[in-house]
Amino acid sequence: MRSNTMMRHAILGAVLWMCLLVPALAAEDRAVFAGGCFWCMEAAFQGREGVTDVVSGFTGGTLPNPTYAGDHSGHFEAVEVTYDPALISYQQLLDLYWVNVDPLDNKGQFCDKGPSYRSAVFPAGEAQRQLAEASLAEVKKRFAPQVVYTEILPAGAFWPVEEAHQDYYLKNPVRYKFYRWNCGRDQRLQQLWGKDAGSH
Repeated sequence: MRSNTMMRHAILGAVLWMCLLVPALAAEDRAVFAGGCFWCMEAAFQGREGVTDVVSGFTGGTLPNPTYAGDHSGHFEAVEVTYDPALISYQQLLDLYWVNVDPLDNKGQFCDKGPSYRSAVFPAGEAQRQLAEASLAEVKKRFAPQVVYTEILPAGAFWPVEEAHQDYYLKNPVRYKFYRWNCGRDQRLQQLWGKDAGSH
């Protein structure tokens, strides 16, 4: 009898734990942004309160299993941001995204030129799409009459890049800082966004 009671308590405890765990897991959401070099975009989002993971990779193309060393034609360099919407909203992520890109560049981003370095937002679902479109409209208003080239594109498959490129700014801080400075990224962001450049 005692063992049966203990067993029931153990089962109830496990069920309760699962009930608490599942909503916690479901609370996380994802956002995908392309802003040129994914090393720099990863650094922009990583470590923000509410952001639990940032993965560098490719999206926007039709080629399966793109790689940095091999073929990634048709894809954008992008980051997939996993976040807790109770701690940071998609709107806040959009605000952070904009001040880390040059929306006026139609050939890439900063010193990196070519189709894979173009800027774009890939909303997942209607709620994200509406926020992204409204956010883009505000950016266009800010920079009018200049043309804003950043696109809002439907989300598709996201392909993580090779491990050597994940957390590059942490693994290779000296090379990363030299690349970023030499690319003129921060200087251009300062011109575009002033005191808000790279922050938010």
